Amino acid sequence: MTAVVTPPPSSVDAVARYRVRRAARRRLVITVLAVLVVVVFAASLMIGRTFYPPGDVIRVVLGQEVPGATFTVGRLRLPRAVLAVVAGLSFGLAGVTFQTMLRNALASPDVIGITSGAGAAAVFAIVFLGWSGTAVSVTAILAALGVALVMYGLAFTDGVVGTRLILIGIGIAAMGRSVTSYVLSEAGAWDFAEALRWLTGSLNGSTWEATVPALVALVVLAPVLLALTRQLSALQLGDDTASALGIRVDRTRVLAIVAAVGLLAFATAACGPIAFVSFLAGPIAARIVGPNGSLLVPAALVGALLVLVADLVGQFALGSRFPVGVVTGVLGAPYLIYLIVRTNRAGGSL
Repeated sequence: MTAVVTPPPSSVDAVARYRVRRAARRRLVITVLAVLVVVVFAASLMIGRTFYPPGDVIRVVLGQEVPGATFTVGRLRLPRAVLAVVAGLSFGLAGVTFQTMLRNALASPDVIGITSGAGAAAVFAIVFLGWSGTAVSVTAILAALGVALVMYGLAFTDGVVGTRLILIGIGIAAMGRSVTSYVLSEAGAWDFAEALRWLTGSLNGSTWEATVPALVALVVLAPVLLALTRQLSALQLGDDTASALGIRVDRTRVLAIVAAVGLLAFATAACGPIAFVSFLAGPIAARIVGPNGSLLVPAALVGALLVLVADLVGQFALGSRFPVGVVTGVLGAPYLIYLIVRTNRAGGSL
């Protein structure tokens, strides 16, 4: 009797199975993150000095009158929670776009000067020009776009090299912080408090008037970045390889920068520069999704989850109320140090 020998699986079959498992893991991670965002969003509407059950919250969201809850949930908690989600999605998308495009975990708007430039301009407008509200927001948006344009112009020499752009950005960030420190030293007590609140990154006093522009920017600009998913993935292989694959490198980079900076600028104008969300969202998403594949959607969801959780922690878990930017700063600063130390020990370069 002749034994039947089963041929070993081909490498093509192995690759196909790997891709199926990777796609399944990605779908699972995105689903879990989305569910967590919804759960924490709902919790942020229910939890506070007064707890409102889910039924009351749902009725308020649907526009029904509920004594007490209509004001507390509808006017105070709902705009705050929506802004937390919008800002988190925007910061996460913007951060991972820069990190993917420049192939460096340090290439985050928090690190390379865009946030610092927007903050310096906003503080200048508050202290020296006496502006507030919409005027300060517009100033921050224009400053963020201007800083990105300057960085790109200074880094462009027969194309943009990621390391060069990061180093220029770090220099601009240092200049922005210096300007901010000088302006704060000249500020009066009231202006100092207002500028510091803006710089810290806070969801306190969130309103629909501040939330809607950031939401519109997210609806308009997020699809632009999602449409560039394939091109951004190709840029991770290097400009020459991307060009060989038919990617228009400079056009893709300019579109990605404009869309990412737009998201960052409008979110920053709405709630201030919430520290390290852009920096943390991408690496966290990469750890849980696994290698390969676009991180845009997972990083956006991680960003929203970070802001929602940090806001709840800042309000209720520390014995005193802290702005959301303080909590995310405590999380992000140690990770930044860890990343630099790990890279240095590995003999790599930033």
